[in-house]
Amino acid sequence: MNVIHTAIPDVLLLEPRVFGDERGFFFESYNESVFAAATSLRPRFVQDNHSRSAKNVLRGLHYQIVQPQGKLVRVVLGEVYDVAVDIRRSSPTFGRWVGEYLSMENKRLLWLPPGFAHGFLVLSDVAEFLYKTTDFYAPEHERCIAWNDPDIGIQWPIQGEPVLSAKDRQAPPLAEAERFA
Repeated sequence: MNVIHTAIPDVLLLEPRVFGDERGFFFESYNESVFAAATSLRPRFVQDNHSRSAKNVLRGLHYQIVQPQGKLVRVVLGEVYDVAVDIRRSSPTFGRWVGEYLSMENKRLLWLPPGFAHGFLVLSDVAEFLYKTTDFYAPEHERCIAWNDPDIGIQWPIQGEPVLSAKDRQAPPLAEAERFA
């Protein structure tokens, strides 16, 4: 597994070894020992999630203020632009963001530790997105930050407006959102 450090050192882009031939391909999307050897991390994953979204759907920026979740994310169909925003007030990268293209073709994974808001924009006609989490989903603790907060300044690769849920349309900017210490 190749580990690429992003502009925010705690967020890691992972490239698995893919074995392929005319029949197709095989790769380990997660192996605890390989992940630990490559990253020096041993997160305990407790839940797997799978979402399917249409083109121009933007989900996020989501996080849980209690039971914060680390996430290991990947795309199994289509392509997304995946974004992590550091919302840990004590972090030297507080308020900064990183974005990576994840697709069925590149098979890359992104590791986001707890303390980050997360979102993605679907670039293909449809995308299926899988992610492992280090804590359970707790809807009463879920929070959102506005996808277009000018203080964060995410450069989403979209022309026009994305398709948003009602919750995401009403999300406050980071300055007004609950954040981690």
